[in-house]
Amino acid sequence: MRGRSRARPARLPPSGLPGLDPSWSRLVTVTDADDVPRTFHLLDSGGGSGDAPPGILLCVHGNPTWSYLWRRLVAAPPLGWRVVAPDQLGMGYSERLDAPRTLAQRVDDLSRLTDALGLTGPGQKAPIVTVAHDWGGIISLGWADRHRAQLRGVVLTNTAVHQPAASAGPILIRAAVVPGLREMGVVRTPLFVATTTALSRPRLPGDIRRAYAAPYVGAPQRAAVGEFVADIPFAAGHPSHTALDSIAQSVRTLRVPALLLWGPRDPVFGELHLRDLQERLPQAALHRYEGAGHLLPEDAPQYVEAVGQWVSLLGEEVNAANDDPIPTLSPAPDPARSVLTALRARAADQQPAVVEVGGASISWAQLAGRVRDTAAGLAAAGVRPGDRVALLVQPSIELTVALYSVWAAGAAIVVADKGLGLRGLGRALRGARIDHLIAGTEGLLAAGPLRLPGTRIAIDDVPAVVRRATGVRHTLPDIAGRGAGLPDVQGPSPDRLAAVVFTSGATGPAKGVRYRHRQLLAQLALITDTYRLTAADRMVAAFAPFALYGPALGIASAVPSTDVTQPGTLTAGALAQAATAVAATVVFASPAALRNVLATAAELSVGQRAALAPVRLLMSAGAPVPAELLRELAALLPAASLHTPYGMTEALPVTDISLDGIEAAREGDGVCVGSPLPGVQLRIQPFGVADASKPELTDQADVSGEIWVRAASLMDGYDALWQTDQIDAAHPGWHFTGDVGALDAQGRLWVQGRAVHVITTPDGPVTPVGVEQRAAAALGLGSAAGALGVAAVGVGPSGTQQLVVVITGSGGPTAGMDVTDRVRVAAGHPVAAVLVRSELPVDIRHNSKIDRTEVARWAEHVLAGG
Repeated sequence: MRGRSRARPARLPPSGLPGLDPSWSRLVTVTDADDVPRTFHLLDSGGGSGDAPPGILLCVHGNPTWSYLWRRLVAAPPLGWRVVAPDQLGMGYSERLDAPRTLAQRVDDLSRLTDALGLTGPGQKAPIVTVAHDWGGIISLGWADRHRAQLRGVVLTNTAVHQPAASAGPILIRAAVVPGLREMGVVRTPLFVATTTALSRPRLPGDIRRAYAAPYVGAPQRAAVGEFVADIPFAAGHPSHTALDSIAQSVRTLRVPALLLWGPRDPVFGELHLRDLQERLPQAALHRYEGAGHLLPEDAPQYVEAVGQWVSLLGEEVNAANDDPIPTLSPAPDPARSVLTALRARAADQQPAVVEVGGASISWAQLAGRVRDTAAGLAAAGVRPGDRVALLVQPSIELTVALYSVWAAGAAIVVADKGLGLRGLGRALRGARIDHLIAGTEGLLAAGPLRLPGTRIAIDDVPAVVRRATGVRHTLPDIAGRGAGLPDVQGPSPDRLAAVVFTSGATGPAKGVRYRHRQLLAQLALITDTYRLTAADRMVAAFAPFALYGPALGIASAVPSTDVTQPGTLTAGALAQAATAVAATVVFASPAALRNVLATAAELSVGQRAALAPVRLLMSAGAPVPAELLRELAALLPAASLHTPYGMTEALPVTDISLDGIEAAREGDGVCVGSPLPGVQLRIQPFGVADASKPELTDQADVSGEIWVRAASLMDGYDALWQTDQIDAAHPGWHFTGDVGALDAQGRLWVQGRAVHVITTPDGPVTPVGVEQRAAAALGLGSAAGALGVAAVGVGPSGTQQLVVVITGSGGPTAGMDVTDRVRVAAGHPVAAVLVRSELPVDIRHNSKIDRTEVARWAEHVLAGG
């Protein structure tokens, strides 16, 4: 290559590249700053059409990709918009040059190209949104800085504009910068090009990988790839350092809307780079595509829809309210209240507030004092209002102190339990942008391997060797001692973020749910009013969300000696021991926990049974609770009113029903979960809406569809999941629960399954729960047994799925004709096959919900001859 010209003219891509329409390709010649003509190849969705678009997406690729990266966006642009995606000079199918191009030159090249295309320049008014990836990010932002008058917004995918001080830089890039390695790994061999596409998960098809590599088949074609790497200014004396620093600083003054679309599994640009972008663009919306990596437009093709949704909102005043005001509780919560009000009201009370079964207890007065001192100490130690504090502590007195102290300091808690597994836990907490971490020894030791950010605070005194190994800066006892002589902190305001609580992950990657204090207060008021809780009540909390609510509700609480993240481990003896510890009047436990309580009830002593006798209220949530299960529990808790509230992490509770209510409802199509609570509204979005862009919600009886909820206690939104939030944007102020069902003539809600489990047959959608109930009845199974013994799933492509019923039993996998006939008669819909498994898989978090997705995979495998 030395001694010979590397210059090559621009050309059009070869035909046959997957997903690339040849009609999109254009060659455009412009004059660069040195008065030399340069020819670009670009993809253009609207070039030569003559129509004035409402806006233009200017898409800038990085290294070593080319405009092929944006083919899906070119194919499906936002309504009426034009998409222009050039190959940078020396890259893709643009002209190959004899000399390297610096960052400043590339920004200038892009500006001259948009002028030549008539997108910018005198008299041009069409707004432009830049879309960029990798090192195209800094180039697009340099262009944006020059064209602020026409700039309407910026979209960035996995990129960086500055190297955070805490990072030495992406290791893959630093290795490629080394001259010898760069020459061999980037230019003379296709290793760098191949590695880029190899980063995608799942692995890209071979024809797609070959399409990315097509412009870079020889060393002369890869010369600019190596020069692009060499132009990354890691050192202050680098020729492009000044330009990079100038652009990075200018980003802070961009006042246009911004959207960050991020793949967290990126070995090039990590969480530090994302946080740097968020700090420079505080107005930016963010969506994290869990499982996606560096090559986000390939790993998350749904980004095209996200860009379209976001662009459609530009220039609009998005009203989060509906025509009707958000419903409020009756009476409405006192705006002067906070989550600390009940605790402070009992600050002189020497009665136990929290009891650790078999261990310590703390009075209301002691708890209020420790929270006051710890909150003041946290503020002095650098915990600021608005900070996020992750809690990796088992339910205990110490966790209760930490939780309410964080709230008192004005910070927000981040909660994700270990039931997600180490990988899921790390993913959740890294994505939540935590500033501080409070943890016990186990959590501190896990923080390093989980790559968690934040100041380390130990929940109690830890050995010096652990402090050094884990980077502990403070302990809560030290912080409380420091705060003892300081003035009280102000406490949280109603609109401040209170919590990011992660969902169970039972139906996909766990999602962070944001709550502000006013929403938590509405939730607490709803629970207090619905269940008539008073200061005289005492609670056993065997359900993780309620293990920490006692002080905010103003009632004493005890956590049973069990792992609340594994509810099926609760025994009747452990429940009775906790009830004894606080003289319980209220029990909150999941269905899985209660099943095991009943399974171990024979082991109870007379005294333990006596401790359960005064319980006046049992609440069970997390999954449908069969009437048979409640009837058996009635014998164990003879004085208790048995209730099963329905809700989800995003809205809890939504409805409530008692055992008497369940029996009055009798059998129906689905599980009756009762009527909406005061201030809560429910609507159904029917299946098969003719105009999907304008779906309407209804409260008409016996109409099946998606269940939507509206309430003052509804979450604030999902954290770092902008595109997911847009599902709810179809009905501002409402939330799609993810469940499907119907309302009856009495206004009661019948849940018929999860939306993702609806079977889409040629004759229309079929909801699974009713089929399962009828099949269980036909086979002589009660609803308690049938709940985990029958699964109705769809097999085949969406829209043409066949209904398959899978039952538990021996033998198989095909059921006998007698069983098959009974199921087919009872199902109410055509059944393609009845299969048998020894047991049905359940989700590991609730241990009480069938994993229908796994059952469907198994059924398809069996029916295919597996």
